[in-house]
Amino acid sequence: MKLIKRKYLQDMIDVMGTPDIKVITGVRRSGKSQLLNMFIDYIKENDQHCNIIYIDYNLDKYDDLKQYKELIKYVSSKYDSKKRNYIMIDEVQMCVDFEKAINNFHAENKYDIYITGSNAFLLSSDLATLFTGRTYSIEVYPFSYKEFLEYYNLKNTDENFDRYVLEGGFSGSYLYNDLNKKYNYISDVYKTMIVRDIVGRNKIQNIPLLDSISDFLIDNIARITSCRSITDTLNYNKVETNDKTVGSYINHLCEAFAFYKVRRYDIQGKKYLSTQDKYYLSDHAVKYAIQGTKNMNYGNIYENIVAMELIRRGYEVYVGVLYEKEVDFVAMKRNEKIYIQVADDIGNDFENNTFRREVDALLKIKDAYPKFLIARTKHSDYQYEGIQIIDIANWLVK
Repeated sequence: MKLIKRKYLQDMIDVMGTPDIKVITGVRRSGKSQLLNMFIDYIKENDQHCNIIYIDYNLDKYDDLKQYKELIKYVSSKYDSKKRNYIMIDEVQMCVDFEKAINNFHAENKYDIYITGSNAFLLSSDLATLFTGRTYSIEVYPFSYKEFLEYYNLKNTDENFDRYVLEGGFSGSYLYNDLNKKYNYISDVYKTMIVRDIVGRNKIQNIPLLDSISDFLIDNIARITSCRSITDTLNYNKVETNDKTVGSYINHLCEAFAFYKVRRYDIQGKKYLSTQDKYYLSDHAVKYAIQGTKNMNYGNIYENIVAMELIRRGYEVYVGVLYEKEVDFVAMKRNEKIYIQVADDIGNDFENNTFRREVDALLKIKDAYPKFLIARTKHSDYQYEGIQIIDIANWLVK
């Protein structure tokens, strides 16, 4: 499989030598193991005094190390006091009581520690409980459009953007030439995530209910929803459940990085709203792989792509609410704030209804933070009343 240098490699390089336990997280098959291997290659090239203690629990040769005491013995036997010692463990959760071993290595203060594993066992909410030392998380996402172009050595064109919209960012699917086979791969990844990362860890008994909730969220990406609306829909369709169970199952789906929840933000009152959220898929192609490509809503797919790109770029992302109008995204990062509307085709006429509908909410925002309308314009950037109008493909590669 072809490898490209992703930005996460620099993230790992930047924290080399720190006392933190470095935890590589992200949705299944997003490239965590490849990232770890690329980092190992970097260390070998740049540190002549390195001693890399590497364990990949996917390989049978490490089966004897699946008890934490055996793992401690093995690592200790590989320690070299005359070199800088790195511990690299892939799929760490396959070792029983792995956290005891990692905490032991951290307490010895003589290793630089990096681990990857199933999201079900390395939830960000659990890290402080699992590990007594400070952790530093590096979250890995499926390929962005820019990475997609780099992988295939392509230029940013209308045809290539349309191809990314269909194929998505799970790079493992790129090994298949046929689109249906790509979707079979993505579907298998998603279903494995459901079974192993969610059902297994949370001991869920009602798997059909989990599937129904997952299908509802997939079908309603980029739409305001709530536990109550999901419950009502499922009950109407003779699927018995309640708000509490629905909320719990949604949390499990988000913890496994299948979905990302985006809360609402009152722009005028500058406060967060607690009811009704939006959910976005970690990769938009999952929708096609699970539900097919009939009745495609490109506006919602583009919104999903923009949401994930903002999250990749390190923004806190919210849905804006202003005078009963919705702004697709309020994105914040430290002192930076931007407002974004996302659309499919806005036409070429400033007076058409589609264009006016998309810009009206942005025009009502009175502060001076940048405002963007990101759409499939297929034109160079331009401005309207201070709003920057940008083609989505051009925005994604900037």
